[in-house]
Amino acid sequence: MGRASRRNEARAVEPLPLVSKPPESERRKQRDAALRTLDETIAEHLAQAWRTGEIQSAESYGKPLKDAEGWAQTPVEFRLPFKILKNADVVPPEVEMFHRRAALREAMAVCADEDSRRALRQRLSELEQALALRLEGMRSSGRV
Repeated sequence: MGRASRRNEARAVEPLPLVSKPPESERRKQRDAALRTLDETIAEHLAQAWRTGEIQSAESYGKPLKDAEGWAQTPVEFRLPFKILKNADVVPPEVEMFHRRAALREAMAVCADEDSRRALRQRLSELEQALALRLEGMRSSGRV
């Protein structure tokens, strides 16, 4: 088979049809329209609640919102990340380490076997060192 016939065979294969996507501007318009629709729905619900007096009858109406527990003690740069974690029901790693430390202390208190108690004491010591290093790192970097 010669070069010419191979070229003809290659030309005989039809290219796959391209799936046309809407241009970026079109997708953006669709997304913005959906957001506007959502905003309008929220606005309608709020307007209806206002008309029916539901908002005005709320216990906290006209009063400042209560600060979340520990908000003032939390460094400013941690407030938003901690709030996001709390809303997602995710415990910060340091808090989890405190919980593990408490569990190890409880296990040591009820442990009768000296070898097991020694192993628990070793794990507790390692955990406390890791926690101290983590907290010190946060303090020295100015994040706490």
